Parts: sequence; C-alpha cells; structure tokens
Amino acid sequence: MSTRTDGRPSLPRRTFLQLSGLTLPLAAFFGRIPRAMAGWWEQGETEHWQGGIFVQKNVDVSRIEEGVVRARINGAWDEYEIVELDDAFMEWNLNSRLEYLESISRGQMPSLAGPHAGAVATCGGGRRDTRLLLNNAVKGMGFAPRREKMGELLERLKSTLDAGMPEKLEILKENYRHPEWWDRTRQVSLELYTRPEFETHTFLNLMANPSATIVFTDMPSYELRAIARMVHPRDDNAPAWERDLLEYSNLAHDYFHGQAPRPSALLTFYIIEQFDNSPGSGQGRRVRPVLPEK
Repeated sequence: MSTRTDGRPSLPRRTFLQLSGLTLPLAAFFGRIPRAMAGWWEQGETEHWQGGIFVQKNVDVSRIEEGVVRARINGAWDEYEIVELDDAFMEWNLNSRLEYLESISRGQMPSLAGPHAGAVATCGGGRRDTRLLLNNAVKGMGFAPRREKMGELLERLKSTLDAGMPEKLEILKENYRHPEWWDRTRQVSLELYTRPEFETHTFLNLMANPSATIVFTDMPSYELRAIARMVHPRDDNAPAWERDLLEYSNLAHDYFHGQAPRPSALLTFYIIEQFDNSPGSGQGRRVRPVLPEK
C-alpha cells in the first residue's frame, strides 16, 4: 500500500487493476451486478411489453433535425425546442472526464462525483412497491457522438475492444480532448435493469411521463431538464441513427465496465433547459435558453 501526497492511501497501480478490474465499485453503483430477486412487487400495473419488447409511445423524434422533440405530458402532446449545452458545461464535463481517466491511469480510485454520475429524477408512473410516483436514480451519463463522427468512433471502440486497459484509457482521453466530436443537445445513458419481469421506477415513470431532470453533484453543479426517450435493443422500427446510438452507448459501457450479459435499452435525454445550480454563483439560475430581458 502506498501513500498519496495528500496523506490518503492508494493501491499500487498493478494491484488496483488486478483486484478491481476497474469495474467492481462502479459496476455495483451503475448496474452491472444484476438484482438477485425480482417479481410481482417490481412491476407496474400497466402492461408495456409485447414479445419481450417495449415501445415508448409518448415521445416523437421525427423532427429532431429541426431541433424539435414532441412529447405527451399530462395527456397532451406539445413541441419542445432542444437547446445546446453551453461552453461552460462542455469545458467542465470534458475536463472532469479527463481528470477521472487520469486518476485511474495512476491507480487511484476515482470519485463518484462529476459528469458521469447524473441523478435522474422522474415522476408519473407507479410500481407496486410504492405509494408515490416520483423517483431519483443515479445513472452513468455520457455524450452522443455527432452523426458525422458516429461511424469513426464506433469503429475505434470495436477495433480496440480487446485491448488492455492502459490503451483503452488513452483512447478515451483522446476522444474527450475533442469537444467538436460530441452532440451538445443531448446526454445518453442505458436503462440497465429494465426487463419484463423487473421494471425500474425510472422506466415506469418515463413510459407515463417522459420529462426528466438530471443533477450533477460537483462544483460547478448543473441541472439539465429534458425529454427522455427510451429505445429497446430489439426495436427495429427505431430510426437508423437511433439504433447506431444504441449500439455506441452499449459498446462504450462494455468498453470500460466489461461485457454486459445483454444489450440494454438506450436512454436519450434531449436537453430543453440548462440551469446553474452552483452554490453562490448559480443558485438555480437558468442559462439555456437565455431568458429575455424584462
């Protein structure tokens, strides 16, 4: 056991890689370890599955190219203009990811705070094990590649999937040094647990109400309000670009955490509003879209 410059112990790099495989702490937190039991209590009253597949019917992405997502909230369809995350968010997010990867390269346990761990709040569904319709779940968050970069980044991950962790870390670092490669209008995650016999609170809420908010615990601290769209891995009716994003998101997860037992549903958050929740400087001030002067 070695000692860090701040006085806290750190595992030697070789020991850390061998014992943890860089997966166990984060795997337990973000859903790589399957739930041991699931049954009647872990389901909603509404049937959402047909042939082992669900289709979310309250989000329409047919006008994404126009910067518009349609959603049915509280029983009524409406149009929502998608906004781009600002420069400050991008700088914080990508620089924090580089620091995160660098700490792993040095054999240090990374913090669970920061841009990867988003606390996702949803409301509106219902499961048999609760009387309340709201939920909050920490999910691993990431960027979606711009469409013109999707093929290149997919191939980069596929061709190095069996590489050693040091090489993978360098590839991921290089990716995050290029903010122009990433789509500023969305964040992506995976709905890791949901399956017909076990429906998460997040899944059930979004099937009823696709609005969500994401909070990142860090300094600065950001809140993103979004329309959330879920796509099952076997939904052949999803647009081709969405199926590419589903493949990329699953591959990016497995690239770092190890091979998952099955592909997971894609969870895309289309950004409608961005808030600065930092104590002192932000205090919940909306920064995107910019508010008109009164």
